[in-house]
Amino acid sequence: GEGGEEGGEAEEGMVMSGSRDRLVKVWNPQNGKMTKDLKGHAHWVNSLALNTAFVLRTGSFAPDKKDSSSAVGKQSFAEMKKAAAERYRECVRVCGGERLLSCSDDFTMFLWKPSESRQPVGRLTGHQKIVNHVAFSPDGRWMASASFDKSVRIWDGRTGKLVCALRGHVGEVYQLAWSADSRLLVSASKDSTVKVWDISRRKLREDLPGHADEVFAVDWAPDGQRVASGSKDRLLKIWRH
Repeated sequence: GEGGEEGGEAEEGMVMSGSRDRLVKVWNPQNGKMTKDLKGHAHWVNSLALNTAFVLRTGSFAPDKKDSSSAVGKQSFAEMKKAAAERYRECVRVCGGERLLSCSDDFTMFLWKPSESRQPVGRLTGHQKIVNHVAFSPDGRWMASASFDKSVRIWDGRTGKLVCALRGHVGEVYQLAWSADSRLLVSASKDSTVKVWDISRRKLREDLPGHADEVFAVDWAPDGQRVASGSKDRLLKIWRH
């Protein structure tokens, strides 16, 4: 991450961790020292999400630019590194700073600006059970949360305000993944289904049945072409978008 430290130099390249000790910690990977304790959760911290996660994951590859994938193979490492840094800084600028979202067994989430303050931007409430997983949309506009209360909730990525609750799963929701264009969200559940949600219409777009048991993990390829799901039925399924 990158931003201004309280009364100090800008932080860059920080590592964040969430623990059973109820704390979110910020670390400097260069010297291994902890720089901040982010306190607020009353139970285990299950998942963390950064609004810059997508650009950090994809580096110089920009899925929204058609010539990006062909260009990546032709660029030198220095050019790719420069392009990745530019994408990251543009994302931070558009999002109005880097934000971190944490979720917990305490049914809540906290929104943080870890490079600026130890105090949270907001406490997000509404789930009735454990919040197992959170994820920012690639454009940083939305946050999604998966809960054992069988719902998926969408929140404003800047303010933390609740946008809507997506209901349809009949079992605990374990994990989420966004499409590269931030328009669709996929969720994996104990009910053995994977569901695709349309964010603008705020409703179920498609049901992906096929697993014979609980679906624990789901991910969406950065190029938007494939979704992968992993289940207790010992199968990994690849779905074509």
